[in-house]
Amino acid sequence: MHSRYIPFFDFSYINQLLEAEINEAFHDFYRSNWYILGKKLSSFEEQYAAFSGTQHCVGVANGLDALEIALKVLNIGPGDEVIVPSNTFIATWLAISHVGATIVPVEPLLTTSNIDPYKIEAAITAKTKAIMPVHLYGQACQMDEIMAIAYKHKLLVVEDNAQAHGATFKGKATGSFGHINATSFYPTKNFGALGDGGALTTDNADLARQAALMRNYGSEQKYHNEIVGYNSRLDELQAAFLSVKLSYLKRFTSERQEVAKQYDLLLANVNDIKLTHTAAGASHSYHLYVIHIDKREELQLFLKENGIETAIHYPVPPHLQNAYQHLGFKVGSFPIAEQLAKTCLSLPMYPGITTSDVGYVTDTIKRFYAKGAYN
Repeated sequence: MHSRYIPFFDFSYINQLLEAEINEAFHDFYRSNWYILGKKLSSFEEQYAAFSGTQHCVGVANGLDALEIALKVLNIGPGDEVIVPSNTFIATWLAISHVGATIVPVEPLLTTSNIDPYKIEAAITAKTKAIMPVHLYGQACQMDEIMAIAYKHKLLVVEDNAQAHGATFKGKATGSFGHINATSFYPTKNFGALGDGGALTTDNADLARQAALMRNYGSEQKYHNEIVGYNSRLDELQAAFLSVKLSYLKRFTSERQEVAKQYDLLLANVNDIKLTHTAAGASHSYHLYVIHIDKREELQLFLKENGIETAIHYPVPPHLQNAYQHLGFKVGSFPIAEQLAKTCLSLPMYPGITTSDVGYVTDTIKRFYAKGAYN
């Protein structure tokens, strides 16, 4: 093992900083004797709605449930088509499958990895019911264009905001554009719980009420069930932890953005590397810092040999997964998604990574190319 080690992700800095407040939140929760659907959750929902610039937030068990419940409350199901990026984490597609709707993939922009707004209209048919943009890696999609298309064609919009807490488009928070939007609080997210969790955000009181019913067996009054619901509730404990972390989110987002600036600066002149471009009007919260390279496996191995952990998000696009063989897509069906999947590499990115660590990562990358280590 190399003497220097830089993990891909490290909780240490955040956990040490928040430990006293997290412990206090736990003891307060523990002494409350109320563990599901209580004051901790409703308080967090108010705080997160305010942060998101929306009227309502509904906490659920995880990000996939959030996406699925969003589609359900919009009455999207069999016979309906949903436009979705061809390159995303598979949860985005799974939610559409779970409600019985039809997945209609649209290619991303090579420069941003986000759905190409200028390719959406060509995919719209008489059966199209919704567009599901994904703010991939933390960069806001071009929401002005997407919302204009949705308005023109009378389509619903569900944002997949699982990776972009703290990002904005033209100053407006991600998760506040669509009719109802979904997010994840998986621990490694920019805004992560200490376990699983998710939420929906919306300005529509009726959709919020339907989502709240849906997450709790279809019930508002105990043992009286209005609709066929799920059991998908954000725990009181996770809500209490998230309330603590929410007050630090802007700070942590800013720290991520500073790390990204350093990466951008130090990698700008490495010709073999394509850096992610941030679209005009969009901000990037850098859930991931992703570069694109042709010699990915060789570089990843070289970095590992030098004590640097990296990751690939995501090596196999959804249309080439075994789970979606039945859709009949082949290699070549979505060439841009495939190209991004073959070339993407995520570098270490987290609050607490030092300037020295980033310098070591970029120096090692430069050494790889200077020595022709891949030849």
